[in-house]
Amino acid sequence: MIDVRPSQQMRDLGVVQRGAGILAEPARAFDLPAERNEAERIIDELFAAMERIGQVHPFAKGMGIAAPQIGIGRAVAVVLPAADAPAIVLLNPKITDRSDETDEQYEGCLSFFDVRGHVPRPLEITVESTGLIGEAVTTVYERGLARLVHHEIDHLEGLLYTARMRPNVAPIPVEEYRQTGRAWAYE
Repeated sequence: MIDVRPSQQMRDLGVVQRGAGILAEPARAFDLPAERNEAERIIDELFAAMERIGQVHPFAKGMGIAAPQIGIGRAVAVVLPAADAPAIVLLNPKITDRSDETDEQYEGCLSFFDVRGHVPRPLEITVESTGLIGEAVTTVYERGLARLVHHEIDHLEGLLYTARMRPNVAPIPVEEYRQTGRAWAYE
């Protein structure tokens, strides 16, 4: 049997990999409601990608994917929280506030799935996004959900989680990561 590396598996499923220029560029915002049809088409593509990925890898902590990760430079991401909670669609999201209180947890990324990185993030973020008919939507996310949403918004800003890691801390090979299949721990 041939052993396929996790990043190769994600590439085979259509996920753009680290080093591609689109992952380092800010995504272009939608003009809503004028571009509603385009936004809906890309959202459908994101859900289809998540379906393909979810068939080959379980995500106990939840998962997300941003349009640049499927080769589309537009400002939309989808987050599937843990525990079968409804999906969150983020159109033109911006973090408008963040808590001073942070924690560090390991994160993975579909765009370089061979490693996991210890990433500090705020425990609470306030996000302003846009609905399909152009309305402003403000939502507060906490703990693990804040981490997932923040990670995806970073993608839309052209950042990978390694940009948030502390200096002199490197990601570890997925084989050394010991929390696969367990939710993030919060007190």
